[in-house]
Amino acid sequence: MKVYISFLLIFLSFSLSAQFDTFFKEGSLRLDYYHGGNATQEMYSLDQILAEPYWGGSTVNLIDTMNYGSYFVKIFDNESDSLIYSRGFNTLFGEWQTTNEAKKTSKSFSESVLFPMPKNDVRVELLSRDKKGVFQKKFEHVVDIDSYFIRTERHLEYPYFDVVNHGDCSEKVDIVIIPEGYSPEQMGLFISDCQKFANDIISFEPWTSNKDKLNIRAILSPSEESGTDIPGENIWRKTILNSSFYTFDSERYLMTLDNKSVRNLAANAPYDQIYILVNTTKYGGGGIYNFYSTSVNSNEQSAKIIVHEFGHAFAGLADEYYNNSTSFNDFYQMDVEPWEPNITTLVNFDKKWKHLLRKKTQIPTPEDGKWAKKDRLGVYEGGGYSAKGIYRPSIDCLMHTFDGEVFCDACKDAIQNMINFQCGITSEKK
Repeated sequence: MKVYISFLLIFLSFSLSAQFDTFFKEGSLRLDYYHGGNATQEMYSLDQILAEPYWGGSTVNLIDTMNYGSYFVKIFDNESDSLIYSRGFNTLFGEWQTTNEAKKTSKSFSESVLFPMPKNDVRVELLSRDKKGVFQKKFEHVVDIDSYFIRTERHLEYPYFDVVNHGDCSEKVDIVIIPEGYSPEQMGLFISDCQKFANDIISFEPWTSNKDKLNIRAILSPSEESGTDIPGENIWRKTILNSSFYTFDSERYLMTLDNKSVRNLAANAPYDQIYILVNTTKYGGGGIYNFYSTSVNSNEQSAKIIVHEFGHAFAGLADEYYNNSTSFNDFYQMDVEPWEPNITTLVNFDKKWKHLLRKKTQIPTPEDGKWAKKDRLGVYEGGGYSAKGIYRPSIDCLMHTFDGEVFCDACKDAIQNMINFQCGITSEKK
């Protein structure tokens, strides 16, 4: 039976690779669009379509089976109407919608979706989750693959170097590091910071056990000035990505709204995850699922910031804290099960980490008595920016505070599942 299963898995792998070759070719296609609205409305509008030289994602797992993200992109072969690629993702616009500012005004954000270069015309569909957690189609556009309006010129071209290279992009998690706020004289510092970044990532499980599944590349793109914007201190720097603390008026939230520059710089290397390394000692960072991550390079907590933010961007992990440090309002609906794998409203807990719990674990789980162990997996109230009604897997975890040194077992399981998906690893190969 085991031989039969192994043969079947090999056959499926060949079949999926053949499917990639049927519909796609070398390179990738990037569709830029504007995502706008306010607290109660949203709309999409096309900006531009660009051809890029690399595809750093899987050539096997083309269809997203995770069902993560507040948004979803579907790519259909236009002639056969076959779904040939899909991915879930999150955006800055989605977070901004829950701020007080969104109740008073409207804004538009630049966003992008990237997919393998199709051989034939494709239909791109963008979907948003509604209040009940169901995806609704909001936008579609048919791409004429032979159109002379598909841009081929490159902006912000810079060389890249391998920080870590373990092989074929289609079988690895490919991170591209973009420097922010490193002056030309500080590119040597950036190179050493990239090696430190790689060492920091693999110092935490499950990345330690999966270090051979990582490729890390870095773009040698200096900024005119050193540092980053700190509006609350009236500090403004001329940097290549226009990053800033105080995103959505949250001091430690360090992000950029310059999506096109991020994407143009990332296009210099194969990637499926973007990480922006910011040259500052001030505490801060950010991470958005399948969008990008940011972290400071020199803070004493930078290693934990790096893996925490990458937990958001790579595995879709939610914040497990519930203090008033964010600017978000009613981020989760209490009558809907969140899509993130490490929080639950108990509406549909069977799909979360229930399978990892010890028998007779009390649900919800008290935080005292025999349950008061940091490594004990349970269902503890408080998470996702809410003290009540949302539950997390452990008393403490790197997605909760930095007091500990580890991800809880539920978060490690979610990260491992995403590594396996991205690398095309089946359960038989584990």
